[in-house]
Amino acid sequence: MEGTGSMKSSVVKRSIVINGHKTSISLEDAFLTEVKAIAAERKLSLSELVSMVDHDRGNVGNLSSALRLLVLARYCPATTAGPQQQVPYRQPQPATP
Repeated sequence: MEGTGSMKSSVVKRSIVINGHKTSISLEDAFLTEVKAIAAERKLSLSELVSMVDHDRGNVGNLSSALRLLVLARYCPATTAGPQQQVPYRQPQPATP
C-alpha cells in the first residue's frame, strides 16, 4: 500500500515480574501509561495490578490484550461487557488496609 512504508509499530515489549516470575507484555506507551495510572489510583504497584489481571483472565486471551481491555473498561465500561460478551477478568479492586 502506498504511504504505509514509514509506519512503525508503537508496540514495545517490556519485562515485568509478577508472582515471582518474569514475563513480558507488549503494549503501546499510551496503554502502559494508563495501566500505571490505574495502579496508582488503586494504590497498587504495577506488578500487583498486572498480577491481578493475569490471574483473573484465566486462560482467556493474552496478558497484553487483557491489559488493553482494562484500560478500555476505564473509559468505555458499556463496551467491554455486553450480553454477548463477557470481560475475561473482573475489574481489580483496590486493596483494603
